[in-house]
Amino acid sequence: MKVLHIITGLGMGGAEMMLSKLIMATQTDLEHVVISLTNSGMIGEQIKNAGIPVISLDMSSLVSGLKGTTKLASEIRKAQPDVIQTWMYHADLIGGIVARMIGFKNIIWNIRNSDLDPNKTKYHTRLTVNVCGVISRFIPKKIISNSTRSAELHQQKGYKKEKFIIIPNGFDLNKFKIAENRDVRRSLGVNKESFLIGFIARFDPQKDHKGFVAAAKLLAEKYKNVCFALCGAQMDEKNKTLNQWIDAAGLTNSFELLGLRTDVDQITSELDLATMSSAYGEAFPNVIGEAMACGVPCVVTDVGDSAWIVGETGLVVLPNDPQALADAWESILLMDPQQRLKLGLQARKRIEENFSIENIAKQYTNLYQEVMT
Repeated sequence: MKVLHIITGLGMGGAEMMLSKLIMATQTDLEHVVISLTNSGMIGEQIKNAGIPVISLDMSSLVSGLKGTTKLASEIRKAQPDVIQTWMYHADLIGGIVARMIGFKNIIWNIRNSDLDPNKTKYHTRLTVNVCGVISRFIPKKIISNSTRSAELHQQKGYKKEKFIIIPNGFDLNKFKIAENRDVRRSLGVNKESFLIGFIARFDPQKDHKGFVAAAKLLAEKYKNVCFALCGAQMDEKNKTLNQWIDAAGLTNSFELLGLRTDVDQITSELDLATMSSAYGEAFPNVIGEAMACGVPCVVTDVGDSAWIVGETGLVVLPNDPQALADAWESILLMDPQQRLKLGLQARKRIEENFSIENIAKQYTNLYQEVMT
């Protein structure tokens, strides 16, 4: 079976990472081709290195967008796929319409957002969502959502309810695993007596790093052996805004700003506690599942399906509440080490039983076969 994936872009992001993992897990069973409407990015390079064709259309302006649409139609005809899987709103819209116009009907959309607040979401994105809601009745055969909350939100926006199927994110349990040594921790200058709390995410208002720093200050005022690690795009000394927040909190010596890293699996496994302080917009956060796969207890805000992912293996607090976040961190910190270990093992088991990439890839493959027949 040949599957053509059309995605808005291939930079570092949740949808892009899930596409990469899906391709790697199904390479022996499916033939894949990937088209990015913009550029190839870091994830695009990973996919290329695995021997998968990646085509970038550079649709970054109105003129290049019009040319890119023609090129997209040409590449779809050239690929002659059995199934077309689009990823994210703009790819759903453009890829879906172009594919149908040239006669391809086995189209599956993929949506991965759980918040469309007009004060936080760009106008053109909201417009795209509204248009997709209308044309969802006749463009896609199925619509994949990676979270229940996301599906419910989009059904309220007019998306065809009967076409939805929930397929959560999957995780590579061979890559994300319980730490066998503390080499990365030592390289960060964090000693074994320190309690290390980490948040892996790009710098974005959605992630509420300001709230994270506020919570860190509250905890650090009570405990001197706590360190905080931030990893992701713009998580470095060049980010003046972030550094101003940290300096104002008096926590310059307590923070490790790691920037964008390729060894996220190793960093995650070194944490004593993984957290997510997001205020809105999450659907199914990869970083939480990855930490759980590493046997790391999690404290998350109740955004998207985060509470469902964690289940009974971590703690959930309301978003935009630094005090609640700090209190939850403290609850994990004060646990006996054996209690934390047990909680981490339960988290790992939950991922093994529900969210392994092999299990999730099988769900995608079964859906592709269903759409074909």
